[in-house]
Amino acid sequence: MRNTARWATTLGITATAVCGSLAGAALASPGAAPASLYAPSALVLTVGHGESAATVTPDRAVTLTCAPRPSGSHPDPVRACAELRGTEGDFDALTAEDGVLCTREYQPVVVTVDGVWQGRRVSYERTFSNECVKNAHGTSVFTF
Repeated sequence: MRNTARWATTLGITATAVCGSLAGAALASPGAAPASLYAPSALVLTVGHGESAATVTPDRAVTLTCAPRPSGSHPDPVRACAELRGTEGDFDALTAEDGVLCTREYQPVVVTVDGVWQGRRVSYERTFSNECVKNAHGTSVFTF
């Protein structure tokens, strides 16, 4: 049941983020130039405490739209989009920030990402050993 609620929430937020950015193009007058020549990039990021997204109900969820311009409920969409562009949307390539010291305490945190990155479907899940380690990776992408 928890997994169903997680997916329903994620899909609802993803649909809102993706369809909301496309609605403007649909309402444009015929013959008008498209709003952007770039493929859409709209993501929903969630975080929850536990070892697997299948068994965890998300504690928080944010939206991140990077094209046509950075926006969403993410606390720092400009930096987060810049970091993702730097890795070409590869979440595994987001590395820990230098000089961050975290305890070895094991309180797992799961991050999920669902949506579209430059027109390609994205589904990503990663478990960090604790909140500090999560915040150190992709210094602004996973910090919400």
